[in-house]
Amino acid sequence: MKYTIKNEGLKYLTEKYDINFDSIIDNIIEKKYNKVAIQIPDGFKLHALDIADMISSNSQAEVYIWGGSTYGACDVPIGLEKFGIKAIIQFGHARFRADELGKSSG
Repeated sequence: MKYTIKNEGLKYLTEKYDINFDSIIDNIIEKKYNKVAIQIPDGFKLHALDIADMISSNSQAEVYIWGGSTYGACDVPIGLEKFGIKAIIQFGHARFRADELGKSSG
């Protein structure tokens, strides 16, 4: 991992749920996003401030926490662009990979 995770709760999340902060932070820096929002399921909300701090301290972007509902990838907050938000980063409990769609598990 390129970026250091100092918080034990975040270390646990990255191990259990395979969160790739390197990719998130690199993408923010590469695309020069200055404001991003994070959308976190209820099970992660305990760590919302730590996640925001991890992203912000390494990317220099302002990170806003979406406090509304999070029922899955289709539950995207709308209207954030009026606040200058350039990207929404969605976190989830389950793995979702577009390249695995349509493949049977057998």
